[in-house]
Amino acid sequence: MATDPGPPQTYLKIGEVARQVGVSPSVIRSWESLGLARPQRTASKYRLYSEEDVRLLKRARYLRRVRGLNAPAIVQLLKREGVVHGSQDGTANAIGIHLRKLRAKRGLSLAHVATSVGISVGFLSALERSHMSASVGTLRKLARFYKTNILDFFDAAESKSPLVTQQKRKVLQVGNGVRIELLAGGSTVMEPHLFRIAPDAGSGESYSHEGEEFLYVLKGELHISLNGAQYDLKQGDSFYFESATPHQWRNPGSKETWVIWVNTPPTF
Repeated sequence: MATDPGPPQTYLKIGEVARQVGVSPSVIRSWESLGLARPQRTASKYRLYSEEDVRLLKRARYLRRVRGLNAPAIVQLLKREGVVHGSQDGTANAIGIHLRKLRAKRGLSLAHVATSVGISVGFLSALERSHMSASVGTLRKLARFYKTNILDFFDAAESKSPLVTQQKRKVLQVGNGVRIELLAGGSTVMEPHLFRIAPDAGSGESYSHEGEEFLYVLKGELHISLNGAQYDLKQGDSFYFESATPHQWRNPGSKETWVIWVNTPPTF
């Protein structure tokens, strides 16, 4: 005896979804790039959204308007709730696209860049295609090779206002469990960040660059290896070092660590 397949799935075009959710189609497309919806495509490339997509977009609209969260913060909250999974986070996709454009603009091969940075061709290819994510250490080496900053991999927008509200911070999620929030906009001599580091997450391999660094642990723990010397920082501890010294760090604790991290000049 055949089972009842239930009512057929209903799909909506972007204009109808925008009307139901209460945002513009351009906002929906930007949220889609972050993984907040995964519409199907017709043969003519029109987007078709499911009922589940609409529910998720309505949740995102609520979090933006009522909770005041920006798009990356919405993604992180929904990931913690289990609604959006790590593979849906648009940060890796944005980084991959930007890295591919940087290499193509310079007319370089994958092998040339990979050899110069010290990673495998396969890993760089997967990174550019957004099939893998990279640690802070690897991204720092790529940024140094391309003479740019890590945060430019995600969002090149720049604010000249002296005020940076929490909702308007430039945010980058890298590797597994490291979230970087830029605390100042415009052309600054210092580059202050808020690092939020999940348990057992960290920089990956050791790295170095020009400049100086100062950090202050707001909460949690941080283990730093500085040219072989080991340091264990607790809440309230501060630390200074020259960036040219090879350094590596991670959160050894069981709770998220928050660190105010300042680079000068702004080379991160």
